[in-house]
Amino acid sequence: MKALILAGGSGTRLWPVSRTEYPKQFLKIGADKSLLQKTVLRILNHFAPEDVFILTSRLYIYAMKEQLGGMHLDLEKNILFEPCQKNTAPAIAFALKYLVGKCGCPLDELVFVSPSDQMIEPNDRFCVYADRALSIAESNRIATFGICPGHPETGYGYIQAGAPFGDDAYIADRFVEKPDFDTAKRYIEAGHFYWNSGMFAFKIETMLEELRAFSPEISQCFEGSFDEFEGNFQNMPDLSIDYAVMEKSKKTVVLPIDLCWSDVGSWDSVFDLLPKDKNGNAAVGSVVEVDTEDCLILGDKRLVAAIGLEDMLIVETPDVVLVAKKKESQKVKEIVAKLKLMGRKEIKEHLTTNRPWGHFTILDAGERYKIKKILVLPGQTLSLQMHFHRSEHWVVVKGTAKVTIQGKETLVHENESIYVPKAAVHRVSNPGKVALEIIETQVGEYLGEDDIVRLEDCYGRMASHSTT
Repeated sequence: MKALILAGGSGTRLWPVSRTEYPKQFLKIGADKSLLQKTVLRILNHFAPEDVFILTSRLYIYAMKEQLGGMHLDLEKNILFEPCQKNTAPAIAFALKYLVGKCGCPLDELVFVSPSDQMIEPNDRFCVYADRALSIAESNRIATFGICPGHPETGYGYIQAGAPFGDDAYIADRFVEKPDFDTAKRYIEAGHFYWNSGMFAFKIETMLEELRAFSPEISQCFEGSFDEFEGNFQNMPDLSIDYAVMEKSKKTVVLPIDLCWSDVGSWDSVFDLLPKDKNGNAAVGSVVEVDTEDCLILGDKRLVAAIGLEDMLIVETPDVVLVAKKKESQKVKEIVAKLKLMGRKEIKEHLTTNRPWGHFTILDAGERYKIKKILVLPGQTLSLQMHFHRSEHWVVVKGTAKVTIQGKETLVHENESIYVPKAAVHRVSNPGKVALEIIETQVGEYLGEDDIVRLEDCYGRMASHSTT
């Protein structure tokens, strides 16, 4: 048995906290672990680490390694990077080809597929349902979890259950994509409709048969080698697994499950998940409220003060504040679409950016200057590099920096500084046992992250103009 966790999505429904370069699967929603970390731990309750594979985008390579750090070495070995970002049908096909072509899995191998961005409790009952789904898959069926709906919901897809399949499951009659409210209400009243969880269990050969029948443009690529499949991935159709297979297959079985479940697909669902105070407010961070009821208020760096509000959501990040009515949070995607047309960077990146050596945060920027806080993990080093358009001044605020400038090595300690002239070849590393923190001031006519020429790099990033 193998488990496949889908973690390549770049969803923006939780913007401005979720962004293209750091999407919601990496977020900690009122908890000490991210949605991805919780998913991995849940799957590890049922699968051995060497049998768990995580499919993601190369865009998230550093975030993924940070998230999995300390969990299990086999998990880091089993990260699969999609050649480019596609929908779930090509992604799943890519992973199956890897399992067959690179891992030598037989075609009757059972595979359990789960998204990485859902909240599910309790874990022990989830394992019972996973066992049952895999047993259904043994009979050459595709098993999918159906969530018992608690209310009409327009943000989820629905599955209509048909004839019984055993004592606890049903043949899936049809899949319906995100209905309007009145239609969703009729589904709830009619019964035998379930929310589509996006979790599946099947034999590899069963899924391949259905891809051949309903999505031959994907299945044809299985005829060649894995390397050929990978090379042709960019030409794959942009199809969800629901549209490519599940809506058309006659082999789909829906297994209703009774769990606390949420796909955390909107700020309204985040409000539902978080604990409330006596006024019904869900508040995280530094928040003060007066005469405010039933609001979601998420603070980050700043104090958020609310007066006389009801049924509102306020989400504060270092560079964006979102204010909206509750029940309107699905329209966040409309804001994101407008910002995309405007070319705004806020939909793509946070002020903090992950790197293999640590991360940096932009503290301030203006014409001809930028100020960053750089954190370098113990034993890590930045690339040997130079800049055509800027000079840099570094002040060490924590730890010890080993700085090389034009071949000369210097140790720079806490409360000491060093200057890097424009076009000087330089690098910084952390030789110590604690994290190194540096305040960097850049001055120059161009301060973009692409003004970096790498001469040497221990992380394999040797593009002549790239990011830090």
